[in-house]
Amino acid sequence: MFARNAVVLLSLCASVALAANLKVDAAKSTVAATFRQMGVPVDAKFNKVAAQIDYDAAKPENAKASVDIDVASFDLGDPDYNSEVRKKEWFNAAQFPKASFASTKIRPAGAGKLEVSGKLTLKGKTADVSFPMTVKKEGAAQIFEGSLPIRRLAFGIGEGEWKDTSIVADEVVIKFRVLSQ
Repeated sequence: MFARNAVVLLSLCASVALAANLKVDAAKSTVAATFRQMGVPVDAKFNKVAAQIDYDAAKPENAKASVDIDVASFDLGDPDYNSEVRKKEWFNAAQFPKASFASTKIRPAGAGKLEVSGKLTLKGKTADVSFPMTVKKEGAAQIFEGSLPIRRLAFGIGEGEWKDTSIVADEVVIKFRVLSQ
């Protein structure tokens, strides 16, 4: 349950990497986190994500992205788990209600591929991150997809007894799929 909350936070961070002057379709976009709790994979998602994306396929190096995630929207599929991950030991949603990402550099990395660098802030801690992302056009929509592995303990996610990585693994993978309209 606590591990799922950590995964959701990570997922929100990953969403931040996908912003632009494109109108983001929040209903069709997803940010999720995957982690292991007692060796078993757990998937969770963030239900409230706001993204700004400025992207021109002809000039991808000029792209900019920012994402804000409401950490209280982390959904592990159980109301009790969801409530637990909002607590101080996990996301501390009362003091740090948002996770955010802001790109600092986006560069082309091949056909339909980008390398994104930026600042990820979770629970008041900011770190430089970098990850690959794909972009493709589907009808009138642009689809941005990728994943960002992070270490939850670097952001203070899962403090106290939850620091034990044999219960909840330290590595969390934030996966995102952001669609423009």
